[in-house]
Amino acid sequence: MGVNCFKCQYFRVTWDQNNPRGCAAYQFKSKQLPSIVVKKSSGIDCMQFSPKQTQEVRRG
Repeated sequence: MGVNCFKCQYFRVTWDQNNPRGCAAYQFKSKQLPSIVVKKSSGIDCMQFSPKQTQEVRRG
């Protein structure tokens, strides 16, 4: 299994209807998930993956 772009801080949803997904680290947009494009282009999994920072919700 490869990289999950939806969990990466660099993943972007764009306004471009033809290329709705983007990667801020590699600075490109595409129809496919960026990790798929990177894998097809280079033959290796994305090296820029960085997990999103999550904030804990405090209740109380």
